Amino acid sequence: MRTIGLIGGMSWQSSKLYYERINQLVAERRGGATSAQIIINSLDFAPIARMQTEGRWKDAAAHLANAAQALERAGADVIAIGANTMHKVASQVMASVHVPLIHIGDTLVAGLRGHARSRPLLLGTRYTMEDPFMIDHLANKGIGALVPDKTDRDALHAIIYDELIKGVVTDKSRDTVLAMIEHSSAREADSVIFGCTEIGMLFPPTEAGLPGYDTLELHAEALVDFALA
Repeated sequence: MRTIGLIGGMSWQSSKLYYERINQLVAERRGGATSAQIIINSLDFAPIARMQTEGRWKDAAAHLANAAQALERAGADVIAIGANTMHKVASQVMASVHVPLIHIGDTLVAGLRGHARSRPLLLGTRYTMEDPFMIDHLANKGIGALVPDKTDRDALHAIIYDELIKGVVTDKSRDTVLAMIEHSSAREADSVIFGCTEIGMLFPPTEAGLPGYDTLELHAEALVDFALA
């Protein structure tokens, strides 16, 4: 089994879900007492969140590159960034190490194309929905993602940063996000992307009202595929 190196802490709420899901998948495939070989470099999210707010993406890239290099030195055979937004700097992180980095956007494209989805609603942080890095990643594969309107984008960003990364899950926020998805059907969305690794804390993709694609789940499955290959 190869060792997974996870850059976590962005937030730690989703990092614990990564750890749990990766181990569940390994146990399902290998059976017995088998568990995954994972090295987690869990970062303090507070300074990274400030870098995001201030637009200091070069600093954020350097911070994550250092984390990836530490994982490589510790023996990781593959690197994963356990967050969607920080894939804005994935190319810089990838260039900083010699082991492969599995891009969350690539696993998402594979999941969507596997079911011939071409017009998904992209949900995530404001950075993921408004910066073109993820939308362009999908568009390059022929997938035209939609995003909610600005009012809904602001509401979802607040739910993520004020509640979910702190482990707070409320019925009000769950209903707010479900309403966003319902509105997208009028725009002919054919699916919905949980493009923030914390969104699945609100409800599973099977309850989204449209075919749902949870990036954390897709990413975890690809990491386990690599580890067990």
